[in-house]
Amino acid sequence: MVNFGDNLKALRKQAGMTQEELAKRLSVTKSVVSYYELRERTPSPEILAKLAQIFHTTTDHLLGVEHKKLIDVSDLSDEDVRLLMMIADTLRKKNKK
Repeated sequence: MVNFGDNLKALRKQAGMTQEELAKRLSVTKSVVSYYELRERTPSPEILAKLAQIFHTTTDHLLGVEHKKLIDVSDLSDEDVRLLMMIADTLRKKNKK
């Protein structure tokens, strides 16, 4: 099972962020981010929700509960979202064959 600290570090690096940059976005110190990554502290529910927003993922994914990939559709129209869902369904059917 993926642990929160490793998952957070991987997401932060994938986003090209330093611990200090992430700390600023969370309004915490760099050492707090380091403690999270080293598993010496666990984030509050509020911080966990902020992290999910920053990395465009779910709190479940951050905690290693599930591994679904998400697509940020916040700037898309309803029509665009419907099209993406149709494409995804078509690909799933193709891959089941």
